[in-house]
Amino acid sequence: MRGDGIVRIGTSETYGTFWSQGTTIGKLFTRESGMEVEVLDAGQASIENARRLDEGLIDLGFMASNWIGRAYRGETPFERDMSIRNVAPANSGAMFFVARANSQLREVRDMVGKRISIGSKGSGMVHHIHTIFGALGISFEDFTPVYLSFEEGGKALEAGDVDVQWQCPYPNPVMAELAERLDVRVLDYAPDDLATVLRQVDFYRPREVPAGFFRGVEKNTEQLAVVNIISAHENTDPELVRKFVGTMLSNLDEIAEMNALFSGLGALFAPLKTEGRSALEFGDVPLHSGALQAYRDAGFLSE
Repeated sequence: MRGDGIVRIGTSETYGTFWSQGTTIGKLFTRESGMEVEVLDAGQASIENARRLDEGLIDLGFMASNWIGRAYRGETPFERDMSIRNVAPANSGAMFFVARANSQLREVRDMVGKRISIGSKGSGMVHHIHTIFGALGISFEDFTPVYLSFEEGGKALEAGDVDVQWQCPYPNPVMAELAERLDVRVLDYAPDDLATVLRQVDFYRPREVPAGFFRGVEKNTEQLAVVNIISAHENTDPELVRKFVGTMLSNLDEIAEMNALFSGLGALFAPLKTEGRSALEFGDVPLHSGALQAYRDAGFLSE
């Protein structure tokens, strides 16, 4: 928080998961604290937010948990190590591939040779494609990657300019609106393929997309989910972080009513009581001192 007293939160591209969550929690935090919040979009989401935290341009930043350790240790694509800290989990939502319902595509491996909208170039969503396809032995030479935002990718799928779109966790406005305009299908993983990815990549979790999740989802399907988090810089004001986390913990039911992406948030905090602080130190990155105090205040930590 700079001299103007505005709390700045880095999110994702407009209408993306992080943007949606950041907008919601920003309204709640303003109501609870009286502080003004500015929600900033970010085309490269996790990567951009880590860099902006390092430069002091934002106070809090949404990230996927697979990125915070890389930023902390200065691993590619980061040029140097950053004094970044975990603050709180945000959600654990399924990511999935969606195709037109009248296509012949049924499973993830059916996408070989197809045109896939995989997200904005350099974004965290593109990194997931590299990670998942790498585990499955699918090369970027085996399909045509199309670098489009979620909104642009949805329009391209509708127009027939791509065969598949890689979608961020639902609910999100882009997917909701697309499913109302277009009959869609969520692609399955072959059971062995899902098990292979989960065995090789420790930051993914299995997550069921149930029938009726959105229009066009007619059966349950197992997908991959990554825990998304809120992070801060070591130098972010501890009292600001304490109040921010305290707002989340005091309003778990209401925040889920405000935005379904926060559903089940309480379950992500619960392991603190049995595993201690390490439960939320994603990527082996320490918790911010202000967050630690908030968890002690709320009875999640006794240390």
